[in-house]
Amino acid sequence: MIDRPTFWLVVVVLGVGTYLIRLSFLGLLGNRPLPLWLVRCLRYTAVAVLPALVAPAILWPPATAGAFDPVRLGAIAVTILAGVLTRNMIAAIGAGGLSFYLLPLVIAA
Repeated sequence: MIDRPTFWLVVVVLGVGTYLIRLSFLGLLGNRPLPLWLVRCLRYTAVAVLPALVAPAILWPPATAGAFDPVRLGAIAVTILAGVLTRNMIAAIGAGGLSFYLLPLVIAA
């Protein structure tokens, strides 16, 4: 267990660090035009965040202790296919969630 002074020191340091990171973009660069190459790179940030959050749970699922899981891979395939066909993130997430729920029933039958 971490002692209280160390805990609060970590909380304050992380808070100040987060504030400085945000200040660097919002405060210092807020009124200036960004270079075109940076704008193009930042456009893909939102698209990259969701896969970056989901990829570890797919590649090394804690529920299976990192073992291969055909249900998860099938749900991934359905999610990607729905996303490509519909170009709608909500539809892709819904299709992936539904397939993750239904695939164990189909595979077990």
